[in-house]
Amino acid sequence: MKMEFDLNLQQTQKLIMTPELKQAIEILQLNAFELNNLVENEIETNPLLEKEESIEEVDIIELTKYIQRDQYNIYNTDSDDDEVEDTYENYISSKPSLIDHLMFQLHVTPIDIKLKKICEYIIYSLNSNGYLKDSTMDIAKALKCDEKYVIDALNIVQGFDPAGVGARNLKECLKLQLISKGEFNGLIKDIIEYHLNEIAENKFAYISKLYNVSIKEIQNIVDKIKSLNPKPGSNFYTANDVKYITPDVYVLKDNDDYIVLVNDSLLPRLKINSQYQKILNGLVDDDVKNYISSKLQSAFWLIKSIESRRETLYKVVKAIVEVQKGFFDEGINFLKPMIQKHIAEMIDMHESTVSRAINGKYVDTPRGLFEIKYFFQSGISNSNGYELSSESIKNLIKKLIEDENPQKPLSDQAIADILKEKNINISRRTVTKYREECKIPSTVKRKRY
Repeated sequence: MKMEFDLNLQQTQKLIMTPELKQAIEILQLNAFELNNLVENEIETNPLLEKEESIEEVDIIELTKYIQRDQYNIYNTDSDDDEVEDTYENYISSKPSLIDHLMFQLHVTPIDIKLKKICEYIIYSLNSNGYLKDSTMDIAKALKCDEKYVIDALNIVQGFDPAGVGARNLKECLKLQLISKGEFNGLIKDIIEYHLNEIAENKFAYISKLYNVSIKEIQNIVDKIKSLNPKPGSNFYTANDVKYITPDVYVLKDNDDYIVLVNDSLLPRLKINSQYQKILNGLVDDDVKNYISSKLQSAFWLIKSIESRRETLYKVVKAIVEVQKGFFDEGINFLKPMIQKHIAEMIDMHESTVSRAINGKYVDTPRGLFEIKYFFQSGISNSNGYELSSESIKNLIKKLIEDENPQKPLSDQAIADILKEKNINISRRTVTKYREECKIPSTVKRKRY
């Protein structure tokens, strides 16, 4: 067998992911808050980057007050003598926390110091819904005391407002609320003790037959149970309640047109420190020169990448507004089906660029605050050729169910038939899918007696 070695030249094309390209892609994906953090870190680590303090920045929040948005009551353009400053504190709930509310009641309750300490431990052990997940035995071991004292302390806490707090499960939570009203007796007591699962499955006929009462009476009892609060701690403030979303883009109505503004209000204006350019020209030391050169290149690329992100985001949202003008003018029923490929073709960009540009970003519009991904909807065309998004169809299904006779709720097939009369041809299975996505229960669970 003869073996030979040949040297061949072959020309191929490859995409090399340079650090600069990688940075540009990463910056494109960042939302306004994340980008601001990145810029602040870069300013700290790169001596060639500076903030432009002299440029007067436009406050987009202020600007929106002078654009027509009054028809949606989003901003009030009437000026008052007493101006309210637009700060983050205005968005923070002033509700007290559950712990503060319970500790106040504990401090005015006349009990001995030992029980008070155990009560404090229990209060700080409650989750955000007001439930106690630790067993009394575990608490007794942790505090090195008799379990009897823990049970006594728990009974004290369970007597506090809101009713149901300190419960260890749903059954106990409902029981405590009815006890506080003096209504934990008779048939409602038996249903809570033994038939919560049947209630969840709407097996009213089974319970009525078991207790020899009418289905209507069972329905009334279930209505009373559903009026109770299964999460008594949910009405109180927690740290997770503060979820302030900074819009990345604003869409503002101006007469019959819409203006798109990219939110740069959080970002400092960046410039290159010119002093380092002069130092670079006079340097002899190669190491120092290479260091400054690399930082200079990094600063240029950061500024260029931020500007590229702004332009891309503007083009994407501008195209979305053009396609979805019916939604902005008329509302959700006019939201059209739209895919990322469509927008990419409109602005002559790759689909992956559009995907990165909208990732995790929000747009503030005259119709409210939306994640940009919300506008990309699947859908169908009706018999008249008009396109409807899946969100529009869901809204129609919600409306049909809201207006239905509760004693004879619409089946999924009946809803599909009604939509067909409106020239919207979707199957029963699709109706079921959309109904479940809207978290609307089935016909059996919606039925009233």
